[in-house]
Amino acid sequence: MADVRHLMSAGEEGLAFDTMCSWIYEEILPIDLAYFERLVSAAQELGNPRSIDKLDELVVD
Repeated sequence: MADVRHLMSAGEEGLAFDTMCSWIYEEILPIDLAYFERLVSAAQELGNPRSIDKLDELVVD
């Protein structure tokens, strides 16, 4: 997570978001639907919809 914070402080929000999403996927961290929907909105806002590719596989009830 230090990488994400460093990227954010350097003004690289899109790259920070992509890094965070990759970390969530690689660690196979379960996420609830509400959090996934927030990630979808953030990806759209940042213009980086591919960042959330495959994260839907991690959504749990």
